[in-house]
Amino acid sequence: MSRLLYSVTMSADGFIAGPGGDMSWLTPHLGPNPLVDELIGEIGALLVGRRTFSGDDPHRGTEKEGKAFGGGWEGPQFVLTHRAPGSPVPGVTFVGDLARAVAAAKEAAGGKYVNVLGADVARQCLEAGVLDEVLTIVAPVLLGDGVRLFDRPGGTDVRLERLRVDHVPHATNLWYRVLR
Repeated sequence: MSRLLYSVTMSADGFIAGPGGDMSWLTPHLGPNPLVDELIGEIGALLVGRRTFSGDDPHRGTEKEGKAFGGGWEGPQFVLTHRAPGSPVPGVTFVGDLARAVAAAKEAAGGKYVNVLGADVARQCLEAGVLDEVLTIVAPVLLGDGVRLFDRPGGTDVRLERLRVDHVPHATNLWYRVLR
């Protein structure tokens, strides 16, 4: 059975994108990470939020621009949105309902992970009780403002169980299971 994993790189002060969704901050913090290299082979599909899908790219201006994991992964992508583009995008399915998007992504993943990309879609998955794990790669930088890893003002705690902690020269990997 496929599991949903929210994987993300964040600043030490909890931001996954800078103001306005700027991802240029991330570029100097991308580097070899054996855990990410291993994980890429275990991903069967992506579930992506619309803002993440059409947003900024840390690989802007390079041959890796617009490619998942900088070109390290290829496969089916499901974008959760109520505003699908007028023309089709190869390999991408636009879905207007979270439950249908999760079901389609899980089926396409074929028992591998469905990797969730985007803070809002991850929050929706948590609230729906379908998010299984969270991998946060903490980069040694303070952004001060931007898109938070998880933002639910007035919300209740989400309990996590630590599964793994790894250190690489440019980051710390924190992998958790969501407790229900």
